[in-house]
Amino acid sequence: MNGKQSFLNNQKNSIRISHTDAEQAAALPETIASWLPIQAHEYIILCIGTDRSTGDALGPLTGTYLHQHGLKHLHVYGTLHEPVHALNLVETLDQIYEKHHNPYIIGVDACLGKKQTVGTILTGIGSLKPGAALKKDLPAVGHMHMIGIVNVGGFMEYAVLQHTRLSLVYDIAASMANIIIDLDNQLTKRSIRRQRIIRQRNTIVEEHKRPFRKTQNFLGLLR
Repeated sequence: MNGKQSFLNNQKNSIRISHTDAEQAAALPETIASWLPIQAHEYIILCIGTDRSTGDALGPLTGTYLHQHGLKHLHVYGTLHEPVHALNLVETLDQIYEKHHNPYIIGVDACLGKKQTVGTILTGIGSLKPGAALKKDLPAVGHMHMIGIVNVGGFMEYAVLQHTRLSLVYDIAASMANIIIDLDNQLTKRSIRRQRIIRQRNTIVEEHKRPFRKTQNFLGLLR
């Protein structure tokens, strides 16, 4: 469970949408793709939370949706069956950096906020701070974040999480998963464009080599 919005480490490049706004959700994956680095990375979706708390199950539920769908370019950690939480977060981060080359991590977590922001999805560049709402001392996670505001914060956060409506968490998780699935499709398009550019570049190089080869063959005949 991430803290309230003020706990985010970087909000300069951040977008807020309602989980029910299909038009904004459809446009968000392209924006996220533009934020990703051009250099070669392995992209990680790290879904944080626990299935023992309704509100804090947002991350694992999102991870489960993604795992069931299957992604081509994104590696998913944190599901309902294998959650990533306070007790194994550091160990999981160590595993990610050992297993993946130059990992770029997108942290997914639940958040408490103001009443009028409940149901909002916050996405942006910068890490998130898991456990901040419950005063847990955990490392900052991710190069980018996607956070769903599941309930109102400010008092008795643990009890609030326990009594958060599952239907809302379910709907936010479904919306977040669909955004990430569309992001995976964007990365497929990017890969296809990159391969097309490489083929065109190789064709141009070959065409420039042909006159040189013909000259070499002609000189060889004169010897």
